[in-house]
Amino acid sequence: MAGERIKDMKRFNRRTFFNKTLHAAAGALAGSQVGVRVAASAGLAPPGPCPPTAWEKHGVVLKPTEAWEGGRIQNFTCPAEPLDNDRWRIWYSGTGSPRSFSIGYAEGVLGGPMKKCPARLSAGDPPDAPLAVSNLPKDWKPVQVIHIRLRNGRHRIYFWAHGPNVVRYLAAESDDGRRYRVLDPHRPVLYHPNDRAAHGVPTPDGVVLRRQQSTARPADEPLAPSHLISNDATNVYQLPDGSFEMYSVGLVRVAKDDPAFIAHDNAAGLIRVIDRYVSEDGLRFEQRKRVIQRDDKDPADQQFYYLAVTYTPEGRVGMLGHYRVEAQTMDIEWCFSTDGVTWHRPLRKAWLPRGDKTQPDSYGIYSANHLVARGGKYHLFYTGVNAAHNRRHSHGPLQNVVMHATTDSIWAPKG
Repeated sequence: MAGERIKDMKRFNRRTFFNKTLHAAAGALAGSQVGVRVAASAGLAPPGPCPPTAWEKHGVVLKPTEAWEGGRIQNFTCPAEPLDNDRWRIWYSGTGSPRSFSIGYAEGVLGGPMKKCPARLSAGDPPDAPLAVSNLPKDWKPVQVIHIRLRNGRHRIYFWAHGPNVVRYLAAESDDGRRYRVLDPHRPVLYHPNDRAAHGVPTPDGVVLRRQQSTARPADEPLAPSHLISNDATNVYQLPDGSFEMYSVGLVRVAKDDPAFIAHDNAAGLIRVIDRYVSEDGLRFEQRKRVIQRDDKDPADQQFYYLAVTYTPEGRVGMLGHYRVEAQTMDIEWCFSTDGVTWHRPLRKAWLPRGDKTQPDSYGIYSANHLVARGGKYHLFYTGVNAAHNRRHSHGPLQNVVMHATTDSIWAPKG
């Protein structure tokens, strides 16, 4: 569906912003939104995106080559961090199957060999390894890792843990950026509706996948609070004032006679929308608000799979998971917000074009945690897939790989 065009795009005066860094380690830009709010109140149109043709694709940068990756990898929701001497650290996951889920990172110069470093997992104390995660119960497997260098100097990672009767979002911290300890595996940041602690608990939208409480839940493990039950595909950020915002996916049920009901989706009868959470410490998220959902300008089968955010002096640039359920395709849609609550969607279609049937990103593109500004360009590392979301069709043998694209600007040209 062709997106609306917003006329008279005007760039905001950057001198009104504070020069603060939100993701210094990741190379993302940050600043106060005061100037943007002033411009918005003056009636100026929000900025728009560069055209899809402004992107230059550079192909595959990571393929599954190690046994621990399980034959498929993704950097979906994961950050990429610039290092010295033109090197990068790309966080990613092995996604061969839930039983073999894993997290790690690859380091090196693009186009050259990348050294892969998987996380060593332990239920007890962390082993001495380049990347270790401890206090993670046996048979719980991590995926979709996010690394944040906290403003207090410590390191934190977030990830979804999959285990027997468990699907929950955990946080782990480290002093040295090597050895992480899960803070409390039984009191996570979020719960998936299939998690044992969420059985019998409806979401704020009234969705409950399993109505009976789980007998597998330990007696000392509390039931999930309703407002913390979410689908996966989660992104977390620390803001300049030290607080946190998180974007995750709410589920809304629709009847079989609703045009939004798509029988061949893997979650038929449920539609995905974007919710924003805020927290002082990034561990207890008590405030939740719906920020993006389908409106009358969207087709009936439009859903929103995730929201990844890049902080710029103009405001938040969002990479929205544009999921067309009928075709089972996934794209990145550009959106914009000054406050994380109200999002402008001028494009309403793919911002980065998918490849043709010969390319690994022919069916779907899943973005990283944020864009990285480096060397005069914006860098996007993304997961390319050549199969439908429900995996019922693919363009050749199934592939999940990490790919790279750049653009000189993420903004619409002036004039």
